[in-house]
Amino acid sequence: MFGLTHTMHTYHSNPFWRNKSLDEMTSQEWESLCDGCGKCCMIRLEDEDSGKIADTNIACKLFERTECSCTDYARRCTLVPDCVRLTPDNLGSLDWMPKTCAYRLLYEGFDLPSWHHLVTGDRQSIHEAGMSVRDRTVCETEISSETVENYIIKWPGEG
Repeated sequence: MFGLTHTMHTYHSNPFWRNKSLDEMTSQEWESLCDGCGKCCMIRLEDEDSGKIADTNIACKLFERTECSCTDYARRCTLVPDCVRLTPDNLGSLDWMPKTCAYRLLYEGFDLPSWHHLVTGDRQSIHEAGMSVRDRTVCETEISSETVENYIIKWPGEG
């Protein structure tokens, strides 16, 4: 136990996300930023007239709703052609990304939230804080396209 506590203290005293730009991060560091909220895996609706984006609780067909993860992450962009592979280069143009997203927060010059697993050392902390979509979604294959507007939602932290 002491070793884990000591390691976490050392890790957090000089965390990579405060000392590297998004472009400088290794692929492992980049991937570790994902907090597992699942908000980016939800279907969004765009108002044709205003261009305004509305969040829904309709999950991508590859989204595992309890684990808040992709069931085929390696092939997601092939299996779901409109899935967006997030990179440091495209992050600035993805204004639909959740306001609580670690990638977006760091890109905009903010720190990680207190419930983020890199801060707490616990992957469950996001769910315990109520900041994920865990068990609050419906799969896109389970609904009718005529009813999608019934699934518009405001997620915690999204204002």
